[in-house]
Order: sequence, then structure tokens, then C-alpha cells
Amino acid sequence: MSVQMKKVALISGGNRGLGFETARQLGSLGYTVLLGARNKEKGEEAAAKLQDQEIDAHCIELDVTEQATIDAAARKITTEYGKLDVLINNAGIGVIHKFTDLSVADLKRSFDTNFFGAFAVSQAMLPLIENSDAPRIVNISSSIGSITLHSDPASGVYPFKALAYSCSKTALNQLTTHLAFTLKHTPAKVNSVCPGFVATDFNNGYGDLTPEQGSRIIVHYATLAQEGPTGGYFNEQGVIPW
Repeated sequence: MSVQMKKVALISGGNRGLGFETARQLGSLGYTVLLGARNKEKGEEAAAKLQDQEIDAHCIELDVTEQATIDAAARKITTEYGKLDVLINNAGIGVIHKFTDLSVADLKRSFDTNFFGAFAVSQAMLPLIENSDAPRIVNISSSIGSITLHSDPASGVYPFKALAYSCSKTALNQLTTHLAFTLKHTPAKVNSVCPGFVATDFNNGYGDLTPEQGSRIIVHYATLAQEGPTGGYFNEQGVIPW
């Protein structure tokens, strides 16, 4: 398959955990995968592991909280590929404090990565996305970003009141709806996806799912057929209420 024919996917936070496994799965499907990583050395190590599996993987230096690296990444992708078929806004941090212990600084830090970072990357990559014949954008959200579930005492989400993380994911869901609207006259599909409680470094190794299991839904929405949904919020069970 020629470079021009291959689909190109950018995954922020792609050098470990869910991002790395998602890159592996997409790469196994024949995609060129660009591993966005704050630490270039770690990103190159991760890309080399995938290359050893005969996956077309490359590190791209990308700190979603630093506009200069976002702009540089967009220029590099423009020069080398000219398009972006898949964007997965995966980079995130988990600030887990109850309301009375949460500082304004921690709240801002969570939004800087989980919301503003995803916004900045999406905006910078938009011209590349529009160059794709069938672009897909997947925002990695969480069921604890659902206001409906947080308001329902019968919901399993109800007890988990991690304000910074929850609010930043709620905002990310709004980004999904607005970006889907922006691209509504194109073949693009834009969706928020909750991969579930996955055992990665992000969760200190705790979780009900392996990275391989959690990444399946991400890959599903990254490879949606044209009749698939856009502007939605999903987990493995189906639609999550906003």
C-alpha cells in the first residue's frame, strides 16, 4: 500500500497505556500511526516496539498543553502526509479530589490537558482532517463526565464525585458536539468514547479491563463506516446519557 493510500492516525498520549494499545490495534489494521508523546525519547521507544511488530509507527513530539509543539506537529504531518484520517484525543490526567480538597490550580491543570489540550490539537489538525476522504475523531471521555448519571442516585456513577476529572470530561463532550456540528457537511465522524475502567498507569494499575479490551471501542469508533453515528457519547453498552 502506497504512502498516499494508507490511512494516517494521530494519537495523543500514544506512547503508553490505552494510547499505545490503540496505536497497536490500528497499526495492525494497516494504518500509519503517529504516537504523540511529550517525551520524545519515550515516544521513539514506543514506536520502535511497534515497528518490531511490523507496524508503520512513528513518534511525533506533542505536548497538548504547549501550543508550540501542537503547531510543530501539525506542520510535520502536513509536510510528510498531507492529511489526517484519524485523530484520537487520548492524552489526559486524572485529578481525583473531593470538592472540599480540590484546589483551583488542580482544577485548571485538569482542564488544561483534558479539555483545552484536546481543543487546541483538534483546531490545529482541522485542515489536515478536512483533507481526508473519511475522517474520524475520537475523544476519550468517561462515563463520569455524564451529568445525567451524576444526578441519578441509582446510577453506578453517582458516588464517584471527582470534580476536576468529571467536569473536564463533561466539557470534552461539549467539544465533541460542537466539532461534529462544525464538520456536519463533511464525511467526518466525531464521537466521545468511554473505554471503561482500564488497568493502566493512569489508574495506578487498577481496572476491570485490560488495555487491549479498553482499546477495542476506541478502534471501533476510529474506523466507523460512513453510516455510523456522529456527535455521540458511547461505551461498550451503547449510548451514554449526557
